[in-house]
Amino acid sequence: MKRLNFTLDDSTVQLLNKLSEKFYSGNKSQTVRAALESLAARQGHDGWVITGYTPMRVDHEVNCHTCGTEHEEGKILFKPVFERGNSPSAIQQIPSEEWVECNQCVEKN
Repeated sequence: MKRLNFTLDDSTVQLLNKLSEKFYSGNKSQTVRAALESLAARQGHDGWVITGYTPMRVDHEVNCHTCGTEHEEGKILFKPVFERGNSPSAIQQIPSEEWVECNQCVEKN
């Protein structure tokens, strides 16, 4: 934990007090953290990021998500593993459509 020293105007202090009481049992640090996380999400830097890939044998014809190359049944492709994180390429929600990558695209990323 680190102490920061900065000055807030009166209306900001009142807003911080109001929000911390309403949502975080008076915890101002938690309130500021939530506000910063919200700001980061709106800036597109917080969300779901790919942290790795899981190999899988496909049981039907499928296209690579990145390059669009079609792959036949039985090929080993890679399914992304999503986790919450920060990145300029973060996405807001995990895609509901099928997402697989070929080995060339996984190597590039």
